[in-house]
Amino acid sequence: MRTTDAQRQRVFAAVRPDRLLGMAQRLIAIPSRTGEAKAVLDCLAEVLSDEGFAVERPDGGYPAAPAVAVRFQGKNTGRTLQFNGHLDTVHLPFVPPRVEGDLLRGSGSSDMKAGTIAAVEAMLALRDADALETGAILLTAHDLHETPWGDGRQLNAMIQAGYVGDAVLLPEYLNHVLPVIGRGGFTWKVTIERTGQPIHEVMRPAEPNVIAVGAQLVASLLALNDQLAHKRDPLAGSESLFVGQIHSGEIFNQYPKTCRLEGTRRWLPGTKHADADAQFRALIDETARATGTTISAELCLMRDAFLLDQPHPFVACFQGAYQTLSGKSLPIGAKPFCDDGNSFWALANVPAITHGPNAGGAHTLNEWVSISDLIRVAKVYALTAMEFC
Repeated sequence: MRTTDAQRQRVFAAVRPDRLLGMAQRLIAIPSRTGEAKAVLDCLAEVLSDEGFAVERPDGGYPAAPAVAVRFQGKNTGRTLQFNGHLDTVHLPFVPPRVEGDLLRGSGSSDMKAGTIAAVEAMLALRDADALETGAILLTAHDLHETPWGDGRQLNAMIQAGYVGDAVLLPEYLNHVLPVIGRGGFTWKVTIERTGQPIHEVMRPAEPNVIAVGAQLVASLLALNDQLAHKRDPLAGSESLFVGQIHSGEIFNQYPKTCRLEGTRRWLPGTKHADADAQFRALIDETARATGTTISAELCLMRDAFLLDQPHPFVACFQGAYQTLSGKSLPIGAKPFCDDGNSFWALANVPAITHGPNAGGAHTLNEWVSISDLIRVAKVYALTAMEFC
């Protein structure tokens, strides 16, 4: 439905910066490395329960840290808009929250506890302003997002169990474009082994040189990257095979037993994850046969590829809300990372838009988020819900 200016101003006035900041600080103050987010999810459940919501705790196949889900029903039936965020953080030393001017710092501040709380504040503002005429909000939060410690399976199980709306907003730290396409990807770890034990290089046996095999495999992987580069999208770029690490030996004159390589494989919509997996494993097996080594591979899916149906009415509702707050529309672009929106598209064919606050330092010890922009995000989310639901 079309909202009036009076309705918009009423819900904007209901967004409370003090409440938003306080909730964000509470979550950031709780360490929650991937796989260990139970305490922070419990805290969010308590916050929402204290606000009067009936909190559901689906385990999504991971009872060690049950997820959080709440539903806010509007006055009449309509579409459901889902706000979804992850509360786990990468495995780095914990940094407690602190406020410096307009910045809120601390572990998970940018990725993505504060953004998730902006979505919570949007739901609270809609309730306080009695502004959701039709439809409903489904808010979900979960663990097991960050690769390689998590693989998204908790959210995937929730989606398959029906915890999914008609459209999804995700407050990850991306807001300079409206992302309509994104690559899928997996991380890979390869271990090359020979049969003997490590030994002084002057005593080395007539066994394969695992470093030489590693170099051969790197060359083959880079050749595959060149081949993949021919498949490109003007926004998202090309498919790729990236080699990021190679390790072998313990000292300069040791003939090592193992060589380890790590990297990523990324693909565009239209390429199947299963095909990328099979292609990679075939190259590994071929190298093992040709060199007389044993090569094992550990592949961890980040997410499958992502595509947004631009004519979907949800896109126009979001663009309209964004333009109301900023005075301009977002340019169309690509999503540089894999996030939960990829899962919603791949598993449920549900449109998902990633849009969060100005933030930085993700996956470092110097995370930060703009407090004033968290307020903007809460208003964008609330207005999108009013228009879409």
